Amino acid sequence: MLSIKNLCKSYHYADTRQSVLQHLDFAMERPESVALRGESGSGKSTLLHLVAGLDRPDSGEILFEGTAIHCAPESRLAELRRARISLVFQQFHLISTLSVLDNIRFQAALCGRLNAQYETELIERLGLSDQLAKYPQQLSRGQQQRVAIARSLLHRPALVLADEPTGNLDETSSLEVMDLFTELVRRAGSSLLMVTHSRAMADFMDRRVYLHNGSLVDDA
Repeated sequence: MLSIKNLCKSYHYADTRQSVLQHLDFAMERPESVALRGESGSGKSTLLHLVAGLDRPDSGEILFEGTAIHCAPESRLAELRRARISLVFQQFHLISTLSVLDNIRFQAALCGRLNAQYETELIERLGLSDQLAKYPQQLSRGQQQRVAIARSLLHRPALVLADEPTGNLDETSSLEVMDLFTELVRRAGSSLLMVTHSRAMADFMDRRVYLHNGSLVDDA
């Protein structure tokens, strides 16, 4: 489903060039969940952005379901992010002018994949049934993250990319949300690639990798 070969990425700051990813190889199948750990500044978020087509590599290949992400036109990348790839961030990125229900439906509506039965199951499982008429700013952080999770899964994407999805939550809430998140990802039949600093969060995943010196190694 996802294959990365010989991926390199660097950034230029003033007169210096900083290499972030160096000849990185990685692959994952569907359905599979993988935790991506590493030191701050090691390139974890950069890798997620490259997979999502939000940034371009210097060289190397990123193949997702047969599409060459590294060189695909922006129109194709937007189509993939709308229908096949979901993103979940610790900032939630909910739309403040939309109700909770409309936020949940937003991406599924864009790609024509609204399913009333699955929507009801997802909302009930995430404990949001009595919050649907509210607006994001009326919810707790934990509830906002649940809304973001529901939105990311309602259209059953092939791949979910999550960047520190519980980073704004306390430890108890983080464990509760992560337990639900990984369960619902499995039920959706999706794969999950998640950046996290936490070993406790990483332990929810099928596999763990560690980004060090620009390359991935197994995270035992």
